[in-house]
Amino acid sequence: MTSELPEMRASDAERERVAEVLREAVAEGRIDMEEFDTRLDAAYKARTHGELQPLVRDLPAPGTTTELTPAADAGEGGGGWASRIGRGPATSRGAFAFWGGFNRKGTWTVGPKFHAGVFQGGGDIDLREARFEQRDVVIRCFTLMGGIRVVVPPDMDVTVRGFGVMGGFGETGDTSEPSPGSPRVIITGFALMGGVGVERKIRSAEKRRLKEERKKAALEKDKFRKELD
Repeated sequence: MTSELPEMRASDAERERVAEVLREAVAEGRIDMEEFDTRLDAAYKARTHGELQPLVRDLPAPGTTTELTPAADAGEGGGGWASRIGRGPATSRGAFAFWGGFNRKGTWTVGPKFHAGVFQGGGDIDLREARFEQRDVVIRCFTLMGGIRVVVPPDMDVTVRGFGVMGGFGETGDTSEPSPGSPRVIITGFALMGGVGVERKIRSAEKRRLKEERKKAALEKDKFRKELD
């Protein structure tokens, strides 16, 4: 007659590792907030390995990715470029402001060549949510006593070639390695007594996701401390 071995007890560190996998999963959209709350609660209450394992059995470890075809690449890291290139015809091929301003932002479609000019005015060109008629894009910016701001995501392949006289033509923000399939954007032109600035900023949706993730993590830590008291 054989007796069953007792199930291995789970440690606090193992429960925290499971919680980290769940946090990553909700951040990537693999599970929704309701399912996250249910699994996280079960993880902190788990006493054995057998109770922990089912909670993450269908989830990858943090930092890993699954193989996808290029057409299905729609994540923030990849920018979803496959679904956003070849989406012509362009909705705008140029913009000009005289004693005023212009903006191009949202889900507009950029042509292979875009010309922008301002005279004693300003303009905004936001490529973070844009679609592209072709993969290779040239944006020419000319300013006279004015300014143009071009906003791009950190993972976009961007080359800045313009120059300024009594003004500036430059790039700011954190740059990451260009994502595979990213549009190849060249920003060039001339600024006289004005400026052209290229800013790398994360997308609004990603900013909201990160803010919500930080808020959720803070609440989880507070909840965990209260359970330990």
